[in-house]
Amino acid sequence: MAAAPIQRPISPHLQIYKWTLPFLMSGFHRATGFALYFGFALVAWWLVAAASGPSAYANVQWFFGSFIGRLVLFGFTWGLIHHTLGGIRHLIWDTGHGLDTHQVQWLARATIIGSIVLTLIVWAVGYLAMGGAR
Repeated sequence: MAAAPIQRPISPHLQIYKWTLPFLMSGFHRATGFALYFGFALVAWWLVAAASGPSAYANVQWFFGSFIGRLVLFGFTWGLIHHTLGGIRHLIWDTGHGLDTHQVQWLARATIIGSIVLTLIVWAVGYLAMGGAR
């Protein structure tokens, strides 16, 4: 006689999970961590260009001054701030605080709103410090 197949639970996947805000913030935290790897490669490119001389530095500055370059820098700034706030959120959870459903939702909202607001503040201050539009 052949043995009856054992009924095992199906492993959860994205079609089963409910897409909640904390679930999405976890994904954003991972994605921004991955993107920061490439963002810091841009920082390294800028540092190497600064050490290589005026011509190399001018090329990097041209890229960062272009629309695409500023868009990349804006995204890098948001990713850095969002990842930092997500890390602070996890640090709060590590202390045993903020684990109630309402608090988890509040921290998720605070992370996304805070990262957007802080990014805009950083860019506004930087824009004003550099003397406005060039």
